[in-house]
Amino acid sequence: MALVEVAVSEGIATVTLNRPDAMNALSKALRAELADVMKRMDEDDAVRVVILTGAGERAFTAGLDLKELGSDATAMGDATGTTPLANPVKAIEQCRKPVIGAINGVAITGGFEVALACDVLIASENARFADTHARVGIMPGWGLSQKLSRLIGINRAKELSLSGNFLDARTAEAWGLVNRVVPAGELLESARRLAADMATIDPGFSAAYKKLIDDGFATNFGAALALETERSASANSAVTPDEVARRREAVQARGRQQ
Repeated sequence: MALVEVAVSEGIATVTLNRPDAMNALSKALRAELADVMKRMDEDDAVRVVILTGAGERAFTAGLDLKELGSDATAMGDATGTTPLANPVKAIEQCRKPVIGAINGVAITGGFEVALACDVLIASENARFADTHARVGIMPGWGLSQKLSRLIGINRAKELSLSGNFLDARTAEAWGLVNRVVPAGELLESARRLAADMATIDPGFSAAYKKLIDDGFATNFGAALALETERSASANSAVTPDEVARRREAVQARGRQQ
């Protein structure tokens, strides 16, 4: 049985963490396999959008496999990103295709970090999020301490990280952590509908736009505006009036259908 299952249809890859009996806990083997799968999805021209989810109903992923961490002295370094080849969060972040996280259950600590690596989060009503790094006594190494405050505000981030308390799906939506919450039975279909929309965008343009957003988000506002000016001047100078007219008609036709 594969630890990470992959199904590709109509340009959409559904990547499923597949340790349901262990709440999809991130063992060394699963982390390495997920990192490898995400790199393959990035390189596969047949894939335009990735949906990342967990098997079963209880967990997206419960985070690092604590049993393994307690028995394997090598697991800690691997789990904190010092082994880049097995870093699933970095592999998700570096994927040039849009990655939609379909959060079907709990996303805890390292699992929370995997969720935050996705570009869009759609949560089941059963989803819950928790950062238990402080309770376990392990510092985050995949970006949670910096990403969370930028997404929901520093005070809310401190509340979660310094308490270890769970955040329910509806509150996560209200705080801007997830894009939307849907009934559990509609989660994957909702993710697929959005993925199908994203899959109609030119792959090269989608990758360039995603990179512009990410690169700008990683710097200050003034530098981000300058970056947009620089890249738009370069990219837009190559667009012809005929291309604009043709695409305008397609956009208008799509708008009339929605």
